[in-house]
Parts: sequence; structure tokens; C-alpha cells
Amino acid sequence: MAHIQSRNGRYQARFRGPDGKERTQRFDRKVDAEAWLVTNGADMVRGAWVDPIAGAITLKDFANEWLNGRSDLRASTVAKYRGLLDLHIIPELGADTMANLKPAKVRRWNANLSQRHSSTAAGAYRLLSAICNTAIADEVIARSPCRVVGASEEHPAERPTASLAELSAATEAVPDKWRLALMLATWCQLRRGEILGLQRRDVDPLHGTIRVERTWTAVAGKALVGPPKTKAGRRTIAIPPNINEALEHHLSSHVDRDAGAWLFPGDNGAPTYPSSLTRVWSSARLAIGRPDLHFHDLRHSGLTWAAATGASTAELMRRAGHKSPVAALRYQHATEDRDRVLADALATLAESAPIIEFAEAADKLRTGRAGNS
Repeated sequence: MAHIQSRNGRYQARFRGPDGKERTQRFDRKVDAEAWLVTNGADMVRGAWVDPIAGAITLKDFANEWLNGRSDLRASTVAKYRGLLDLHIIPELGADTMANLKPAKVRRWNANLSQRHSSTAAGAYRLLSAICNTAIADEVIARSPCRVVGASEEHPAERPTASLAELSAATEAVPDKWRLALMLATWCQLRRGEILGLQRRDVDPLHGTIRVERTWTAVAGKALVGPPKTKAGRRTIAIPPNINEALEHHLSSHVDRDAGAWLFPGDNGAPTYPSSLTRVWSSARLAIGRPDLHFHDLRHSGLTWAAATGASTAELMRRAGHKSPVAALRYQHATEDRDRVLADALATLAESAPIIEFAEAADKLRTGRAGNS
């Protein structure tokens, strides 16, 4: 039952929700009170009613509750989401209630952030969308305000690749204990955390394989060792024979005999912090005149070369530990580029063919005349 009561020049609207509890709200105009009752009544009839009291929670409070309740997330993922919320979402949208967060405001926020940091904007939008979807499931809001087409998609610029000569020069430029790390990133296409997470037991020189069982990362200065983020990340890959000698040298010179010894140990036998490898690579890339190359670009280079050998998307996915073919397809451009070279070569051959055929025909004609004379 719904009714409106006039008090002190304002109008108080009341109705009883599907849960039997009464909801009230005050309005300056009677027409607004009537519209509020009609809207809630229609939503209840359609089965799309959302408790207006639940929607009064701010995005900041709801997002914090959402993140605190996500025990299924890795610590590194929690840290990433915390940063997106604190730096990009809450400062602009956090004061709005979930019920009053409008698509137009989300659209403006996304557009402004995209102009400054397109990749960050895509990640922040995906996070906000996930939070709003949970709000829908919890019946806090009826529909998500995240309706910007394509906002969740990232379009990163093509990363640079290193040449074989540059890789060789960079390997020579780093301390001996780090040379294998550069080779594993390039020739085995391992991520930084996967390299630092390797132990002696993971390397099988006899069969020429490496098992990726764990990753080593640092979040807020805290070391985190755990399994790969996805099932695809846990894999066994073949070691190219061209780095066998470097691998054997590293194992004998820099790794303890214990099976659990880290391949790249730091102080007191613990694994080296990622920042240490970053500093080593920063010096190396300057030494070879390639300040544009990040350490991850070594992996990118290796996968590009693998694609150029004719590796299929499935083969690239398995070797790189990709969960979906989207990432692996980025490296197929190497095959496409090579196909363009072949096509251009065929065109050159076609253009020269008539000249060659004419010259051969003229030679035959001259030879025939000489034989008849």
C-alpha cells in the first residue's frame, strides 16, 4: 500500500516493498512524490525493483566492501585493483551513491582518463564494470551505469623488438650471473616473475626442458611466491640448444646443489627482488643504445621470432603460457610480414619475367638464323 502525507510544506511518500518493509522519502513537490511511488510500483510489478535504501551506499563504500570480500584474488591483483580505485575511480566517482551514478558521468570520466592514460582507463573501466555487476546481483542497482562501447578494450602500441646482434651485445653487457636471465626471457619466452621463480629442480638439462611452476613478484615491498596466475601459465617448455652451454655454466657457477635452490638467488639464498633485474636490464639497454626496450620486450622478441619460424597460434599459446589466443595472435604479425616480403618478391619476378622470356626468344631466333646461314 502506498500513500503520500503532507508535512511542513513537504511531501512524504511511503510504500511497502516486496520484503514487507516500509520505505519512505521526502519531496518538495507532490508530483515528485507521486512519480517515485509510481516508478517503484511499476518496478515491483515487472520484477525489476531495487531497494532505494540499498542504492544509497556510495560507490567508495561499496567498492571497498567489494574488494575486501574478494578472497579469491591474488595479492598482486588486489594491489592492482587498490591502486586503480584509489588513484582513478574513487577520487572522481566515489562520492556518488550507487543509485545516482549515471552513465553520462561514467562516460565523461572514462573519456578524460583515456586522453591521459588509455591503457589505465581500460583497466579502471573493467574494474568499475565488475563492481557494478556485483551491485546488480546484490540488488543494489537495477542496471549498470557502465555502457561505454569499447571502453574495456585495450589497444596498446606495438612493442619494439631486439635484433640478434642487440641481444648478444646486451648479454655481454650484464654481469655473468644475469646473462642466463636475458636468454631465458628471449629464447624460452619467460616472464620476469617466471624467471625469478625458477629453482634448480625446474631445470632438466638431460631432456632439455624447463618447468614453470611458480612466479616471484613483489607487491608493496613484500615478496610473493606462488603458482602462475592461470592454468596455462604452468607449463613445461623445451630449451633451445643454443643456450645449453650458458645454462650449464650458470648452474655450476651461480646455483647451489640443493633441488630447491633459486636459479637467481639474492641475499641469504632468497630469490632476487624483481627491481634488481630491472636495474641490470636498464643499464644493458643503455649500453646497446636501445633505451626503448623494456625487459618484457625480450619475451616479445622471442615470440615474434617463433612466429616467424611458422609456429601456429596454438603453439605460441602453449610456449608463452597464454590463456587465450588473443595475446598469441599479436605475434602472428611476424608471419604476415614475412608473407608480404614473399608476395613482393613474386611481384618482382612477374615484372621481370617478360623481359627474360623476350631475351631468351631473341637468343633462340639468332641461334636459328646462324644455323641456317
